[in-house]
Amino acid sequence: MITVTVLYPNEDGAKFDMSYYLGKHIPMVKKLLGAALKGVVVEQGIGGGAPGTPATYGVVCHLRFDSVESFQAAFGPHAATVQADVRHYSGGVEPLIQLSEVKLS
Repeated sequence: MITVTVLYPNEDGAKFDMSYYLGKHIPMVKKLLGAALKGVVVEQGIGGGAPGTPATYGVVCHLRFDSVESFQAAFGPHAATVQADVRHYSGGVEPLIQLSEVKLS
């Protein structure tokens, strides 16, 4: 099992449309990726490690797949569509992407 983590940095003045993200973007991603997508978790940052500090990331999304290959096969044909939609909710903040192997769940 792998996780594709999409991290949206919490930049000063950045706007993020969570309603659009949860109501339009994530449902679109689920539909496009189909059965290859095993699960989705969306988190909104509320603070940093020290009291009163801001979260490093405003939003973090975790997408689960059986393997890197299954992710690539599902995402590849739809990459342009998914990436083009980022402008509708991110306010110009470019997401960072990381693929990780799940060791404990």
